[in-house]
This record gives sequence, C-alpha cells and structure tokens, in this order.
Amino acid sequence: MDHRLKLKLQLYCGEEIAFGPGKAALLEAIGETGSISAAARNMGMSYRRAWQLVDAMNRCFRRPLVETVTGSGAQVTHEGEAALAAYRAMCEAAEKGAGDTGLAVLAGSLRNTPKAAERP
Repeated sequence: MDHRLKLKLQLYCGEEIAFGPGKAALLEAIGETGSISAAARNMGMSYRRAWQLVDAMNRCFRRPLVETVTGSGAQVTHEGEAALAAYRAMCEAAEKGAGDTGLAVLAGSLRNTPKAAERP
C-alpha cells in the first residue's frame, strides 16, 4: 500500500503567490550558493525564472527577502530567513494536523492500487 498525502501550501498577496514550495527551495538555494544564477542552475531553472520568483517575493513582502550585492551575488536577508523558517514550520504543522482521523478515513477507503481505466 502506498497511500501518501502531499500538501502544497502557498501564501498569496492579492493574486500573486508570495511564497510556496518553489520559492522556499529557491531561497534555500540562494542561501547556500550566495547567487541567484548559481541557485537557478542547481535547481535546473533559467536565471530569468529565478529572478522573476525573487522579484515576486520582494514585491509581496514589506522588506526584501533577497538582496543583490554588487560584485558578489545575492544574499538571503534576515526577513528571508525568518519567512523560510516560518513557512517550514507551517508546512510541518499542516502535515501533522493532516495526519488526524480524516486522513485515516480517506486512506482506509482507498484501493491498494488504482483500478484499470474504463474504456468508453
């Protein structure tokens, strides 16, 4: 039996996704590499896409989560570190909470493997 629950928490600012799993991973990668471009390469995304995600985070939060440093790349700010820690804690709490009886009821109703698709 392989019954798993995957939660994807996203924080919105208006219609824009301010923070979610991809932005959290990018923030971690920037913290590790000290560079938006290196973080993007490590994650298999274009620099342009990484910059768009950083820009969205910085526009949505009151203070920037990532700052560029002339000549030496980028750094995650204290606000960025706090946002990442809060997001990780929120994800952990959500997963623990989802393990309550509702998940047990749903998992108990699932087949061991999916049934073959019906043909029209």
